Amino acid sequence: MADDAILQARLDEAEGALHQLMTGSQVVAVGYDGDRQEYSRANEAGLRRYIRSLKRQLGQAVGTRSRRVIY
Repeated sequence: MADDAILQARLDEAEGALHQLMTGSQVVAVGYDGDRQEYSRANEAGLRRYIRSLKRQLGQAVGTRSRRVIY
């Protein structure tokens, strides 16, 4: 598993990329493990999944829990 400082740096970069994407940049690029991935508005969901994955690895709360249906 990657060091927490590395994961936090990746998370910060990914969240910054999401911010750029949401504020009008056409394509943003995020690099990790020697790999470089580009995200556009069309695959915003992939970037959000990557952010959730990093948050889970860091032990941070991710999203809301689904509620059970009560009849």
